Amino acid sequence: MKAILQNIGTLILLTILLPLNLVIVLTSLIISWLTPGVNQTTTQANPKRILITGGKMTKSLQLCRSFHQAGHQVFLVETDKYWLSGHRFSQAVDKFYTIPAPEKDPDGYTQSLVNIVKTENIDVFIPVSSPVASYYDALAGTKLSEYCEVIHFSPEITQILDNKYSFCAQAQTLGLSIPKAFLITNPQQILDFDFVTDGSQYILKSIPYDSVSRLDKTKLPCQDMAEYVNSLSITPENPWVMQEFIKGYEYCTHSTVRNGKITLHCCAPSSPFQINYQSVDKPEMMTWVSKFVGGLNLTGQISFDFIQTVDGEIYPIECNPRTHSAITMFYNHPGLADAYLNDHPIEIITPLPESKPTYWLYHELWRLTEIKSWSDFTQWWHKITQGKDALFQFNDPLPFLTVPHWQITLLLLDNLRKLKGWIRIDFNIGKLVELGGD
Repeated sequence: MKAILQNIGTLILLTILLPLNLVIVLTSLIISWLTPGVNQTTTQANPKRILITGGKMTKSLQLCRSFHQAGHQVFLVETDKYWLSGHRFSQAVDKFYTIPAPEKDPDGYTQSLVNIVKTENIDVFIPVSSPVASYYDALAGTKLSEYCEVIHFSPEITQILDNKYSFCAQAQTLGLSIPKAFLITNPQQILDFDFVTDGSQYILKSIPYDSVSRLDKTKLPCQDMAEYVNSLSITPENPWVMQEFIKGYEYCTHSTVRNGKITLHCCAPSSPFQINYQSVDKPEMMTWVSKFVGGLNLTGQISFDFIQTVDGEIYPIECNPRTHSAITMFYNHPGLADAYLNDHPIEIITPLPESKPTYWLYHELWRLTEIKSWSDFTQWWHKITQGKDALFQFNDPLPFLTVPHWQITLLLLDNLRKLKGWIRIDFNIGKLVELGGD
């Protein structure tokens, strides 16, 4: 019954918002039609044919728009479950494909990508990977490299970077600052750990991606520790990492790198569930990233979460070998495509000074339920009026309509049919976050 009410209630709220969304989108379409210059794109002497995966996610849409604006042709891919991607209706997408989910059919996933690359004469493959897909995209890249350029890491490097323990070990070999970290394959290791002598607090993190447990920030040692750690699915086949808890301010970064050099970089304040991005200048973090990617001579997209202590020291707490949603801060930057395609850029591309903070309006409307004071409301209103919705673009407004009122709506209807609930809706990633979900 709870799942039924949850899905029906949310569908009703989306239906209430639909007329307002339609007015905004239709007005934008009419004005764009009356003023053709709004849709003008750059003319390329040698336009590339770009294949981008992760079609349900806003970060994929941002790359599509940026490459399209720069005069390239864009082909967007998503797995069969997300055939309903609202981004397929973007004017930046020349063609949309669906393929098998990599975790269910790895060979079918790779072969489908190969078929698309050959059929469409793709020049460059840029995966916008989900946490599950990063490794499979790396495997696919070994096949695709016979036919096009691949902007992604090797399978071996991807496994190192995607593992919260091996990543720290790799950074340590390069002489970079890291938090203390211990590989945990049995809860008893934690119960036997001498926290008193060590003197630090720790947080447990699942090494395999878990969209639910990643939000758990229980600090160790804690009361009822035996009950807590035994409730977690810690096994040799499902290892966790016990990472030192460091007090400070959290930041996220995204870097596009080619041959060990950063070509594009951004940094924003962060949190465990971050859906607002405002560019900040943290040169010390760019320096850390530069040393890391240079030491491994990386080519691909890499994201980090950092903690900066009150005395200015920085520590990476996580590495993700994939695109970060902070890429939305480049919505108005004409140089993004060159940063991905050019081996020798003149300078590192960063968000423009006039770039506004990005947010997702439907997330922010949901947050209205959390407002408890006038101060909370004024902060919320300032965020809306001073920022930019990451989905809405005046000359490409359809995704702003089709993500909430097609993509998310159909996912909710499917869950209603199956009598399934969900933990939250992530308009940014374009999915319902569920226990045991993708």
